[in-house]
Amino acid sequence: MATVELRFSALPEHVRTARLVAAAVARRAGVDEAVLDEVRLAVGEACTRAVGLHQHSGISAPVKVLLIEEEKQFSIEVGDEAPHATPGRTSGDGPDTDVETEEDEMGLAVISGLVDDVEVSAGKSGGSIRMRWPTAPPPTLLV
Repeated sequence: MATVELRFSALPEHVRTARLVAAAVARRAGVDEAVLDEVRLAVGEACTRAVGLHQHSGISAPVKVLLIEEEKQFSIEVGDEAPHATPGRTSGDGPDTDVETEEDEMGLAVISGLVDDVEVSAGKSGGSIRMRWPTAPPPTLLV
């Protein structure tokens, strides 16, 4: 199992770099070429969400992206350190809370539409989105 870890300041201009790195590592891991655009878009959505959560919460910690090459699958985990609301409670008190919740839900819906295998976890100390894609076995060399 090979893992690439990427950390970047929670600034929107770094999301593009994360997308490019994710696509390059996914290609090397054996993710089908036809799926690479979906990988880029899903990583862009997840990273944009993490950047927004960090900025809204005033968190200076970097956004963390793990690119994990496993047998028969490739995973990307985007983590944030923002406190998330627990069911029945809200994370903010202002009028912007509803708008932010809607944007968050829309981003998660886009990711779910792009990726068949996705897990979202969130708590008081942060959250993560883990996305998985199948990989093709390496080609067999005939001698």
